[in-house]
Parts: sequence; structure tokens; C-alpha cells
Amino acid sequence: MSAASPARAQTLPELFEASVERFAPNVLVRERHGGVWRETTFAQMRTLVHRCAAGLMDLGLAKGDRVALISEGRKEWPAAELGVLYCGAIDVPISVRLEELPELRFRLTHAGCRMVIASGAQARKILSVAPEVPTLETLIFFDDPGEPGAKVVRFTDLLARGDAFLVRNPDRVDASWRALRGGDPANICYTSGTTADPKGIVLTHRNYTANIEQGTALYPLGPGWTTLLVLPWDHAFAHTCGIYALASTGGSFASVPQGKTPMETLRNLPAAIKEIRPTFLLSAPAMSKNFRKGIEKGVRDKGKLAAGLFRAGVAVAEAYKGSGFDRGRGARALLRPLVALFDAVLFRKVRANFGGRLEYFVGGAALLDLELQRFFAAIGIPIYQGYGLTEAAPIISANTPRRHKLGSSGQLVPDLALRVLDEQGNDVPAGQKGEIVVKGENVMQGYWQNPKATAEVIRGGWLHTGDLGYRDADGFLFVLGREKSLLIGHDGEKYSPEGIEETLVDRSRFIDQVMLHNSQSPATVALVVPNRDALRSWIARYDLRPDADATQEAALRLLEGEIDAYRAGGKHAGMFPERWLPSTFAVLDEGFTEQNRFLNSTMKMVRGRIEETYRGRIAELHRAEGADVCHAKNREAIARLLG
Repeated sequence: MSAASPARAQTLPELFEASVERFAPNVLVRERHGGVWRETTFAQMRTLVHRCAAGLMDLGLAKGDRVALISEGRKEWPAAELGVLYCGAIDVPISVRLEELPELRFRLTHAGCRMVIASGAQARKILSVAPEVPTLETLIFFDDPGEPGAKVVRFTDLLARGDAFLVRNPDRVDASWRALRGGDPANICYTSGTTADPKGIVLTHRNYTANIEQGTALYPLGPGWTTLLVLPWDHAFAHTCGIYALASTGGSFASVPQGKTPMETLRNLPAAIKEIRPTFLLSAPAMSKNFRKGIEKGVRDKGKLAAGLFRAGVAVAEAYKGSGFDRGRGARALLRPLVALFDAVLFRKVRANFGGRLEYFVGGAALLDLELQRFFAAIGIPIYQGYGLTEAAPIISANTPRRHKLGSSGQLVPDLALRVLDEQGNDVPAGQKGEIVVKGENVMQGYWQNPKATAEVIRGGWLHTGDLGYRDADGFLFVLGREKSLLIGHDGEKYSPEGIEETLVDRSRFIDQVMLHNSQSPATVALVVPNRDALRSWIARYDLRPDADATQEAALRLLEGEIDAYRAGGKHAGMFPERWLPSTFAVLDEGFTEQNRFLNSTMKMVRGRIEETYRGRIAELHRAEGADVCHAKNREAIARLLG
């Protein structure tokens, strides 16, 4: 029996083996060590995978066992995951950003993991919780964990065990992966979503291979296509759309060189992009915003003339390209020569900072600001927004170079059914919003050991996403936000807050984060995390004393003015319905982070946790004393920020 082609594979090992047969000498993974990029070919990766799988078998790993994987991106990451899968076991990928030990312990215990495979940088966390996880038998580390123990196995020793095992049992690994079926579980992916309750999403081998087929039908990748995998490799987006989409088509991916701290790793990113020269990048909204800030700062540093020309060029290109779907149509065609000129003189130089080969970004993980999409389309490296959920492995829809409309989440992937339902479960016509539900081979098997939660979201084979949206007359899907995050007025009217929140943050240098709240109240209120540095610079500019009452009031009025700009008479009036703009707000001197569990691993706000933590502050905002933004609690918070 020979391996199937990647397009017809039922399991991930089958897909990978077929790719190796086709692309054996091609580079699959690149990583930098000591300033030098080292390459691993498809054939070399298969050897590593087989050695890893054999070593795991020698340790007793069997079909259905669970193994956690927690590591930064490196060649051992896919080798370890595939090694686990070749044994018929189930991988439990865990985010390296997960710092809360109780959260880590919960995942390991809930999944019943027998083993953990981790990098040395994650050893402290693993060694701390291991004694409290009764099912945990073996800890495998890619690097020296710094602490020996009866359960600890070095990855090099695992590979050596695998070599010996393969001599004794030359056919076991091959027989094991060939015995797998598409319905066998491959991963348990824990996600907190935007609630505080982690669930283990069970994705089968066929969930993955079906979604890879669907994704590569929209984006026909192939040999020569490469990316720098900036997102965490455990993330569903990077996992499917990066690692396996490229592995199935003969492309390659590189890891970001790791620094001693997350900030140092971030500083490694620009140089790595120039060196790898990616043809596409997977991007989250926060990353896209940082890229834009870097581009605009670079232009400003060249002087006022360059900055003015750049702004003019962006305005012309945005007008010409429109929504993408109507690019260059009608009178827009007259702008084409001017766009070409700006591209040759300005935008090409900007693109050179991304290696010069970058065709596009693919955006996922959260809604992306339309104005940001227009900017990147104008400079010639568009962001093609997509939509998905881990429960759908994850791709549901995407914009593509061939067919896109800015502001939308694109068109449905092939072989996936989609419905938009009202609150009574009835289908709604095009253009009318409702809950997005989907059905296809990429829809998860269910939530691990949670039949109640599974039954709530999968009904009759349909995955109820909990997201609101609509399809327009051209078939493009528009996602409006989470149903559970809706603002609900006193009259029952509902509104998604995410567009307002993102716009307030994007357009104000004084606001870092904001969460709107309305639960059947006459007024909407907000929790605001100011930008400490911007406020301090502002008071320094006017030579104000940070401890003065007048300064604190002025700072609060400044924040109030940033919101009032969207009301009648303001410079952004009419952008949003005024009833959903916050009438007052509470200033927070602590931001929403993964560490305090107010953000999940995809950097979305965990609204339920935030609302519960600040329940008292929210209640005060609805009382008379909270109506004025200069109330006592806000003065105290702003004083701490300015001090």
C-alpha cells in the first residue's frame, strides 16, 4: 500500500508520508542557530519523526494515549507531534504563553496526559506541576531541563531509544500509522475562548486533512512558497494554515529566533523576515498594527516631505483599489498610472523591509479593522481576512488574491455548508444578520469529556459558532462578533461592541484597551485602560504637575474627549449609534493580559472574567456618582498612572 496523495489523505501521517515521497529533497523547516539558518528537508524530517515515534513506542506509548506538547517553534515541534500521531496517540498542544500553573495543571489532568514533551524554556512550569498530575509518567525535554529526575528523558536519549527499537522492530512504526483512520482523534486543543471555562476541542485526523484540502483549494501553495511562522505553533491558525498546509504542498516554514525574553524574541522578528524573505505571512490584528506603526515611523523619520508623499500615495491607492472587489472599476481606472508611480517610488521600498517577496498577509484570530486593511492593500501587501474557529480546524472562510472584499471574511471554503439563523433557528435571507452555523468534515468531533458542551454547539451535525454575521449578495461572509459579547439595551436591542472597541483603541494614542458593557441598562459604560506613556508625555508637554487635582481632571476629560469625538458634532460623528457609545467609564491602572487571564491565547478579551472582576466598578458607573468621569475612583486610578 503506498501513501495517498496529500489531497486524498485521511490522516496526518498519511498526508506527511505522501508529501515526503513527492518533495523529499525540498526544505521543510528553517531555524537560526548562532546566526546561521539551518535547514531540515522533508526526508530528514521523516527520519526524525520515525525515530521519535519509535522512541515513544519503546516508552510504552499506545493508541489513544495523550501527550502534551509545549514548546516554542522549532523543528522538534512538528517532529514530536507527528511522532505522537504515528503511535496512534493524541497530541495536546499547549500555548507557551500559558503562565498560570493551575491552568496548565488543569489541561494536563483533564486530558489525562501520560507524557509531556517540552522545550527547556518550559521546564520550570512542567516540573512544578508534574507531581500534581497523577497520570503523568514521563517528561521529555528537547533541551537540558536543569533538573534530573526519574521521570525525565532527554530528547536525544528518546531518539537513541528509537534507533534501537527500529532495529528490533523495523515495521512497527509503519504498521502503526497505516492502521490509523480518519475518525481517530489527532489533537485535543484547549481554548478558553472568551469565557473562563477551558474546553478540550477534539480534532480528528480527517478534520485536519479535510481543512487542509479546503484551505489549499483557496490558496494554491506549492514548492517555493515559504513563511516565517510568527504565531505560536500550537495555535490552530498556524498549525493548519502554516505547518500542515505547507507540508502538504512542498513549501517551507521558518521559526522566529528565540531570545532570552519575549521582548528580545520580538526584536528578532524584523531581521528574520528580511532573511527568510517570506512569500506570505500569517498575521493577527495586533501584529498587523505593529507592522503599520513601524512602517509609518520609518517614513516619518525621513522627513515631512517623504511623510506627505507617502500619505498622498496611500490615499490615491486606497481610492483606486476600493474594496478589492471593485478595484479599478469606473472612474477609478484613471488613477492607475498614479498608483503605479507611487508604487515604484515609495511602496516597493516599504515592501523590501519584508524581504521583497511578500505577496500578502492572511489575517485571522480576530476581526481586523477595515482602515488597516485598506492601508496594507494600498502599499501592495494586502491582508486577506479569514474567519475560523478551532472547532472547525479552523478555516471556515477567507478572502483570496483572486476574490476578496475588504471588511468581509471572504467566501466559504469548498465542501462546507453554511447557514445564518435567527434566534428561532430559521434561515435568514442574504444581508440579514444571524448566528453562523456550519457543517462539514472539518467540524470537530466534540469537547473532550464534556458531552453537555458538545451537545450545546453541535446539533444535527451543525456547528453553532456563537458568532453573528451575514452573507451579502456577492456571497461574502461578514462576521460581526460573538453573540455572548453583545451589548443588550434595556429595550432588548443588541449590538456587537468589538468594532467600537477596536476603533477607540486604533484611533486614540491615549487609550490602550477598552471594554464596553451593557446588560439591559439604559446606558452603555466602559472599562478603559489608558496609555500611561502617552498621558505622561501629554502632561509634560503642558508642564502640568501629575499630583495636582486639576491635572487629574484634565487627563480624565482628555479621555472623555476621545470618546466624545464619535458623538454628534465630533470629528467622527455618525460612525456608530450613539446609544452604544459609553456614557461614562472606569479607568483601570492594570491592563488586560494573558498573565492576569483577561486575554486568552489569541489575545481576545475574556469578557466574563473581566466583568466578574470589575463587577463593583461597573455597578458604580450606573449610579449617580459614577456618571461624571471625574468620580473619586477614576481620580485615584489616574493619579497612580501619572505618578
